[in-house]
Amino acid sequence: MSVTAISPKEVAKKVINKQELFILDVRNTDDFEDWKIEGENFEYINMPYFELLDGVEEIMDQIPSDKEIVVACAKEGSSVMVAEMLSKKGLDVAYLNGGMKAWSEYLEPVKVGDLNNGGEIYQFVRLGKGCLSYMVVSDREAAIIDATRMTDVFTNFAKEKGVKITHVFDTHLHADHISGGRFIAKETGAKYWLPPKDAGEVAFEYEPLEDGEDVIIGSTKVRIHALYSPGHTIGSTSFIVGDQFLLTGDILFIDSIGRPDLAGMAEDWVGDLRETLYQRYRKLSEELIVLPAHFMIIEELNEDGSVAKKLGSLFAENHGLKINDESEFRNLVTENLPPQPNAFQEIRKTNMGRMTPGEEEQREMEIGPNRCAVR
Repeated sequence: MSVTAISPKEVAKKVINKQELFILDVRNTDDFEDWKIEGENFEYINMPYFELLDGVEEIMDQIPSDKEIVVACAKEGSSVMVAEMLSKKGLDVAYLNGGMKAWSEYLEPVKVGDLNNGGEIYQFVRLGKGCLSYMVVSDREAAIIDATRMTDVFTNFAKEKGVKITHVFDTHLHADHISGGRFIAKETGAKYWLPPKDAGEVAFEYEPLEDGEDVIIGSTKVRIHALYSPGHTIGSTSFIVGDQFLLTGDILFIDSIGRPDLAGMAEDWVGDLRETLYQRYRKLSEELIVLPAHFMIIEELNEDGSVAKKLGSLFAENHGLKINDESEFRNLVTENLPPQPNAFQEIRKTNMGRMTPGEEEQREMEIGPNRCAVR
């Protein structure tokens, strides 16, 4: 029997297509319980590799012979060792190429739709982290919103599409992942936009993204309209793209709402969050398609792998948008919150330009799920 490598891209296709997969995760139990490869039809065993150093006999009866098997670990090495052991027992086994670090960094591009005035909008789905980035394309120009630090994904995609990146935006100062926005702007000569209320401590130049700002992409004049929408951060800004899509950043998700506590300002910002969700967004067309900056659970993915839903549907279905009592809302978003993202203070400082960690340190800072939502 053989041992082969399976790429994060191949695993992503199985997630999106809801295929079956059996995963033997050989990381420590705490790491597995905190974060794993999510798939609606995936099955799992977690057995730390050091418990398998003397052989895999004790788990053989738990591993199916009629399903595709993938062994996963943090960086790859341990999974190769375990996969080879299973192969010697007569099983066809694959190991996750690059391990969970590679899975955390993989981005799957999905076309969300066409724009009425010409152009397209793409979503980059970071399945291993729950991050969502965007590219608006119009007549050989492109704008990027909420880019991750894997900047080559966006610049290479732009080259494939034959477009020039002219604008780069961040909806807010991120605390769960390192932004690639200003680095893409520096590489391409694009303008980098950031809400000024989130930029008080940044150590680099930027274009202040003010409420009501309109940025035009391409000669077909796709309009990106900035809507000040504080609550997750004091500067959080949403975008209405082509009067069709509402990019909500970390304010509103498909199955939840944003948390206001990552800068230690939960009590101060909860009123802003409620005003954004219950007043500012209520004034918008319910036909707008919401495109958030994150998703929390794999069930939020649509059949094509995108994460998107009409605003009107969210008003009807999202619990965080249906709490009439203000004190109940306040309690929801300030008490019993999930743990804060790993290394979120260091990530914020990095996004301010006040820390310059190396590439491997950045990877370590980001490992684990995003935790930007109230659950």
